[in-house]
Amino acid sequence: MMLRTAATAAAAVSLALALTACSGTTKDSVGKDPVKSGATAKADPDAPLKKGLKLAFLPKQINNPYEKIVDDAGIAAALEYGGTGKEVGPSDAGASSQVSYINTLIQQRQDAILVAANDPNAVCGPLKQAMKKGIKVVAYDSDTAKDCRQLFINQASSEQIGRSLVQHLGEQIGYRGKVAILSATQNATNQNTWIGFMQDELKLPKYKDMKLVKVAYGDDADQKSFQQTQGLMQAYPDLKGIISPTTVGIAAAARYLSDSSYKGKVVLNGLGTPNQMRKYVKDGTVGQFSLWNPEELGHLGSYAAAALASGQITGAQGEKFKAGRLGEYTVGKDGEVILGEPTVFDRKNIDKFNF
Repeated sequence: MMLRTAATAAAAVSLALALTACSGTTKDSVGKDPVKSGATAKADPDAPLKKGLKLAFLPKQINNPYEKIVDDAGIAAALEYGGTGKEVGPSDAGASSQVSYINTLIQQRQDAILVAANDPNAVCGPLKQAMKKGIKVVAYDSDTAKDCRQLFINQASSEQIGRSLVQHLGEQIGYRGKVAILSATQNATNQNTWIGFMQDELKLPKYKDMKLVKVAYGDDADQKSFQQTQGLMQAYPDLKGIISPTTVGIAAAARYLSDSSYKGKVVLNGLGTPNQMRKYVKDGTVGQFSLWNPEELGHLGSYAAAALASGQITGAQGEKFKAGRLGEYTVGKDGEVILGEPTVFDRKNIDKFNF
């Protein structure tokens, strides 16, 4: 199931969150500026991974099937290097719903907190407190503000994700007609970043006959996303296409379209997993969609956290670390580590994947 891409040193299948780790400092030894102190600490690339590291994954919401895949893979990876991992989190994707969990993880003195932020700023206060106590913070899937973590494990280039979704939809609808976006929450960092690049792409001359009429929010809740899709079709019965850059949203939208008179008339594209979208591709509701490999995202995040916690890296640009079977990765600008390029799934290749 695992594929490689040329975009990373040992890249990953793409389609479809990120981790935290420790530098060479000990807990409670970080200075007043936690990120700056971590970034300027001396890295030892030859240091062995520490045994017994404790990692905690904090997804946007605990019942999100996509994030469950990511977190389970990260927890499994921790066992490979002698660490332990766990997943904790809220049942809703509210902006401040993750705060109490971060406070508890600080009290438990985890070595690393890996967070997929529901809001880039709402989690910053407690995350900074965690870093002051020597706990490493890695954002994955959905970033925090840059001064609230040491690393961000990104699925793929945000610009590439946003622009490619518009490019694919444009090709499918002949670059003509009204289109809408079905997003997750209004404050989700990754969603808003991708939507920004979608809007920028739509300004190019070749999209002059395409009009973005609405950005709807399903809050990464299945039923609300289903209802938002229904609302879009009632408000814009001549809608030609929908982009849903969220695995919950695209599945809910596909479910609505598959049982409606719009099946085969409205093009649905976005980000989803092969297992949840397979039946909609085969019944003709969806022509194609994209994602990275969520298992590889979790694996990469886990090893990145361990490298931080062991002092191999500090989160500074240019540092390198090994991510188990995925090979070597390099820390980029602002602590970003990119998994690889997204993969496009369609009827021809979808049965080759199982996640």
